[in-house]
Amino acid sequence: MTSDKKRLFLIDGSGYIYRAFYALPPMTRPSDKMPVNAVFGFTSMLMNFIKENPYDCMAVVFDTARKNFRNNIFSDYKATRKEVPEDLIPQFPLIRDAVRAFNIPAVEQEGYEADDLIAAYAKKAVAAGYEVVIVSADKDLTQLMDDAHVQVYDPMKKRYVTNEDVMKKFGVAPDKVTQVQALMGDAIDNIPGVKGIGPKTAAELINAYGNLDGVYANLAAIGGRKAELLSQDKERAYMSLKLVTLAQDAPLPQPIESFCCFKSDAVKIQDFLNLMEFKALQGRVSGLISAQKQVMPASTVSASGQQSEQITKPLPVPPVVKRDYECVQDEKSLLKWCDLIKQKGVVAFDTETDSLDSQSAQIAGISLCVEEGKACYIPINHYEKGEHTAEQPSLFVADNIRKLPQLSKDVIKQHLLSLLMSPDIVKVGHNIKFDLEVIHTNFDINLADKTIQDTLVMVYDLDGMQHGNSLDDLADLFLHETMIPYKQVCGTGKTAITFAEVPLDEATAYAAEDADMTLRLYHYLSARLAEQATLKKVYEDIDRPLIAVLTDMENAGVQIDSSQLQNLSVTFYDKILKLEEEIYAMAGEHFNINSPIQLGEVLFEKMAIEGGKRNAKSKSWSTDSDVLEDLAANGVKIAEKILEYRQYNKLKSTYTDALVKMINLRTNRVHTTFSQTMTLTGRLSSNNPNLQNIPIRTEDGRLIRSAFIASPGHVLMSADYSQVELRLIADVANVKQLQQDFAAGLDIHAATASQIFGVPIEGMDPMIRRQAKAINFGIIYGISAFGLAKQLDISRTDAKKYIDAYLDKYGEIKTYMDQTIEFASQNGYVLTPFGRRCYISGFENQATRGFASRSAINAPIQGGAADIIKMAMIKVQQQLKEQALKTKMVLQVHDELVFDVPSDEVEAVRALVKEVMENVVHLKVPLIAEVGVGQNWK
Repeated sequence: MTSDKKRLFLIDGSGYIYRAFYALPPMTRPSDKMPVNAVFGFTSMLMNFIKENPYDCMAVVFDTARKNFRNNIFSDYKATRKEVPEDLIPQFPLIRDAVRAFNIPAVEQEGYEADDLIAAYAKKAVAAGYEVVIVSADKDLTQLMDDAHVQVYDPMKKRYVTNEDVMKKFGVAPDKVTQVQALMGDAIDNIPGVKGIGPKTAAELINAYGNLDGVYANLAAIGGRKAELLSQDKERAYMSLKLVTLAQDAPLPQPIESFCCFKSDAVKIQDFLNLMEFKALQGRVSGLISAQKQVMPASTVSASGQQSEQITKPLPVPPVVKRDYECVQDEKSLLKWCDLIKQKGVVAFDTETDSLDSQSAQIAGISLCVEEGKACYIPINHYEKGEHTAEQPSLFVADNIRKLPQLSKDVIKQHLLSLLMSPDIVKVGHNIKFDLEVIHTNFDINLADKTIQDTLVMVYDLDGMQHGNSLDDLADLFLHETMIPYKQVCGTGKTAITFAEVPLDEATAYAAEDADMTLRLYHYLSARLAEQATLKKVYEDIDRPLIAVLTDMENAGVQIDSSQLQNLSVTFYDKILKLEEEIYAMAGEHFNINSPIQLGEVLFEKMAIEGGKRNAKSKSWSTDSDVLEDLAANGVKIAEKILEYRQYNKLKSTYTDALVKMINLRTNRVHTTFSQTMTLTGRLSSNNPNLQNIPIRTEDGRLIRSAFIASPGHVLMSADYSQVELRLIADVANVKQLQQDFAAGLDIHAATASQIFGVPIEGMDPMIRRQAKAINFGIIYGISAFGLAKQLDISRTDAKKYIDAYLDKYGEIKTYMDQTIEFASQNGYVLTPFGRRCYISGFENQATRGFASRSAINAPIQGGAADIIKMAMIKVQQQLKEQALKTKMVLQVHDELVFDVPSDEVEAVRALVKEVMENVVHLKVPLIAEVGVGQNWK
């Protein structure tokens, strides 16, 4: 495209909405609990796009109601789509308000989809001499691409779609996309197409005969089964063509000229952000306005792939790799692949299953790749549905399904898995821990050894969470390959099928591609790590060996006393009922305590309690925890009871009720999943269930830990680092006084209090020690005077004095903080003492600079502590195996390790664990691990 014409950006607003809604966790506006996650995400994405992409004219185009003129053509158009999520519906008008707040036209037209309006505006704009950029990730809009006039920009991938991308997706050039779609149909939009004609065949036919008319004019030449299918569904094919073709003659609700006469108004944007209570976005407004004032050439890529005035350095484009994928259904073919694996010594593999729970998932098949482009899929449990219908159900599953030709588990175990157990074979996966556990669950084989490689962990160690790290994301970003979406082969909603039901040709294309892309990424990321010696050391010495340790832990699981949890549920329920009656008595009436609106009316209108806050727009009262905690601190008893009521409800629903349901029926244990790649600092996270958030500061919270029990004949052992983060900052910042105090074995909080408040340690007031403890730990997290004041219930002036006194006494910490913030602001990351890179953003915006600074201060310390316990886990596991001990490591919670220990191994394991944890690294201060033993975790 040329650069001397006006550029019109047409943004697919509906695509932005759903991306924002599903990308962010549920969020509510604090004042009235209105759902706002989609509004927040949409606004943030719009701000980013405006700032990064200079434009002349712009409009955001929306869908209206789901039904449109296509439903008159085909009544079941989009009938299989899920209903709009309930939390999203009230956000639609707010999102349109967001667009108008930026003085950008928000365009929609009854009876037409956003895509139709975009097509109509693009046609009109080109005729009027504009260049058009369509901003959308919707594949349907690629039919409008035109090298000379119309481009499609994918805002999620932040790059222009090229003709090559369209060819990879549809097998044809952009102007033939609708013809292919008419033949293959679209399961997502419920467009029928021609039954039995898939994407590959559709593309071959259109490339051979030009269009639908050409195909149907040559049925005799096509012949065979294809011609029969085409003939049967001719009417559906032409109807599908009408459905997929965008209405370029749609009525235009606004003239194009109205898209070009506006500019952003900082006051108007701030008013909207204030109304929505989006404090995190307010600091970005000034940068947005400044960027709009600058005259910058846009970075453009033509559909043919030619680039002009690229702003950022592009990644090298990998060569096109020819694909050779095979479906392995007999023993001879499997043995051929085993020989290839032996020859290469490296294999990428992936499992397909019926579940994301690795401890209960049934395997459908395994894919392998030995060289780029050469991969296979081995179906194991695939089947076709039989003749039985829902009206005539069979009592036996075997009667309802017909198994396809495929290898038995025994044959796969004998040849393939026994080979993969060899220490001479490097095994590569993307999130390989899941696949290792699926193999363990289905074959009772442990492939977790020193040879495993994980591309997910590799890219995390290189780039953190700066971009999406899914296999699809990385293939697109680094390999310029668009992968087959899972929903394309398995569908969505009520019509979705399991992977075991996917036809083998489609299953092979999808699964073999996973293994192929994994191997390609492994080669690419290995080369990057080779150039980053420090990061490679983190991967090779810490994160890669940890994968096998975590696999063993997750396979082991932990025993749960379900009766204890059920008893606790009853106890908590009784307390909830009692608290309800106390709250009703104080309020003088019954009401829904869980309703923010009713609760606000009771507290601040009927009871006339002071301290309430109203939302400016809805006028409803805020009843969030901050408000209630402030009231409780001022002696309002009903607020105290409501907080207690909420606490018991959370304990019951999140833990005592939920944990019982998570007990695995196969093992009768709970198996959490530990992730290495979900945090800024390298800390492990736990989910399904999250065992790291079980409250331990209250007795009721600790009671939940009592339901985690030892196996019969065993005890649980807990080993916990003492004040590891304080010891790290003493080492990293080289704080002489702290080093001396730790070396002397002093009570570090009492020693700190003595230093900054000038009081002797002997006979110290516990309150003074508590204040020093709050400062000690707060400093690690970059605590502010406001935060410390709130925590200690003192004035902000006193809190500032305490922090100033602390930093004056421990001047090395102040130096460390200043130097770390400066390094992070210049480089965009900080380093742990062991070389892990923690990426920090937000220094460029006033509103987020404080948070970024606090993150920079904390990340090396929290990340360093995470590195230490990871190294300890690796070494402890190694020692347990070398000494042939039966003890199993079952849990890790921040600075604590939990073991299931046979009674006769207690003393040996206690000594082993303590010795390893205290000596795994050597700091300028001693590391101390405290070990406890009992029948349960409490």
